[in-house]
Amino acid sequence: MKLLNLLFESSKSKKDDFETFADTREAGAEKIATTAHKKGGLALLTWHHFKVKLPYYKKAASGKFDLNTAKKEFDATYKKISTSMTQIEFQREVGRLEVLGELIIREGRGK
Repeated sequence: MKLLNLLFESSKSKKDDFETFADTREAGAEKIATTAHKKGGLALLTWHHFKVKLPYYKKAASGKFDLNTAKKEFDATYKKISTSMTQIEFQREVGRLEVLGELIIREGRGK
């Protein structure tokens, strides 16, 4: 029975693992964004930071993540970040950079 369980576990695709990871991260980001939005005030900076992550997690969780496209967007986002941005712009772009980097690192493990 243990051998059968091991075989089943090893048959799970890395894609399923990646999609589950993205789905779990999306749920966490959604919770933080919702809480920050309800709180308002300065917490809205946190809302902007996490809200931008949601479509990326959603896309990855649905199996539509493209590693090469994400790498290009990561590089473009990295180059845009500066101290001359507003705080909201900064939070959005750093959030985008984080989610892209996180997904690239996670997806790139198996490649």
